[in-house]
Amino acid sequence: MATLRQPYLFTWKDIEASSDLDRLRLVMDVLPDEEFMRYLENRRGRGRNDYPIRPTWNAILAGIVFQHEHVESLRRELKRNAELRYLCGFDPFAGDGAVPSKDAFSHLLALIIENHKKVMEIFHKLVEELRKELPDLGAKLAVDSKAIRSYGRPVRDEQKLTEEDGRRDTDADWGKKTYKGKRKDGTKWEKVVKWFGYKLHLLVDSKYELPLEFKLTKASRSDSPELLPLVEHTNKKHPDIIEDAEELSADKGYDSSENNRELYDGYGIKPVIDKRTMWKDGELTRPLFPDRSDSFIYDEDGNVSCICFATGEQRSLFFSGFEKDRKTLKYRCPAAAWGFECAGRKQCEARVNVSDYGRVIRVPLEFDTRIFTPIARHIPKWKKSYNRRTAVERVNSRIDMVLGFEKHYIRGQKKMETRITLGLIVMLAMALGRIKANQREQMRSLTAPVKRAA
Repeated sequence: MATLRQPYLFTWKDIEASSDLDRLRLVMDVLPDEEFMRYLENRRGRGRNDYPIRPTWNAILAGIVFQHEHVESLRRELKRNAELRYLCGFDPFAGDGAVPSKDAFSHLLALIIENHKKVMEIFHKLVEELRKELPDLGAKLAVDSKAIRSYGRPVRDEQKLTEEDGRRDTDADWGKKTYKGKRKDGTKWEKVVKWFGYKLHLLVDSKYELPLEFKLTKASRSDSPELLPLVEHTNKKHPDIIEDAEELSADKGYDSSENNRELYDGYGIKPVIDKRTMWKDGELTRPLFPDRSDSFIYDEDGNVSCICFATGEQRSLFFSGFEKDRKTLKYRCPAAAWGFECAGRKQCEARVNVSDYGRVIRVPLEFDTRIFTPIARHIPKWKKSYNRRTAVERVNSRIDMVLGFEKHYIRGQKKMETRITLGLIVMLAMALGRIKANQREQMRSLTAPVKRAA
């Protein structure tokens, strides 16, 4: 936390604080911001210190914890709430006159934006601290993007991008996301969502629902190219997390052969990424071995089947698991596996020398890395793993509803990036604070009351 240096006549324990203030104290107690505070204080040097940096920084964090939409709302609360001023570290003898002016807040925010890399160091220190408390943090990963709307006016073509009037957002642009599906009656539906602003790309732990890495881009940026950079940057900052990561789930916006291949070959992470429908209408299956006359086919969902030589009946092969050393999916003859009679079995097995175990088919991942993945798409484990992706949606909901991005007044990419970083820092610090306070069951909550020790 930002350690405070001025003496007081009484301690925090003497104050009968509300649970809201306890939430802020949880964040302040675990925040590894001392190095950043010293840097800002050294930068200020012997200049005017009407509004000390540490209390003002703590007040900015309080504004996020207590969901203030803008600085003036925070300032009014600080003037009204003496206990909040005390907890932030303002001089208790100065009363509400200790509350920084709007310009003082703006000046510190400008310094924070200017030193965004140092603020990111706080984020990554929190990830490391959480890793110590949660050894399996990062074992199950998920990636998704989130629309961040800008309420600044879009820039028209005839306007100069360098012109700033405080109302327009010259960094943002238009984004579009299309959702498609099928109704119960088989008819297709499509929904297109457009927004002006930015896009937040998030890598989260899908078990604990905590962010591990993120990047803010313009709204028009595609999702897929951002997946591997998120993983690579996490690998640089937290190599132990990526080394222990088992799987990564994502929606079809991240579907690509490169993503699947690099996740597994480069990092040993099993991709659980939904796929787009890219085959032509009416194309239901393709031959598994097109260069030879055989009876094995597959579909775009990764189901592998055989066609009986005698009856022409199509049957799904028996899945025998993933062979890690060979990087292949192993399938067996269904008649041999399930023990039923197949009129064409002898004819099929005459092509190769086989035992009673029946014919074995191995499908290399490289055959089509989009369709064939280490966790086969057609088994229940894949669906269970894919459902963990919804953890990102819950994190996104907290970003909107609790961290204040459903309604805000931020314009400009650097300001937006810094505000998101501060919000995610609060999210991580709250989780760490609750763990250290023996309230692990509440670690995901940003608003639940803090339980007092009996």
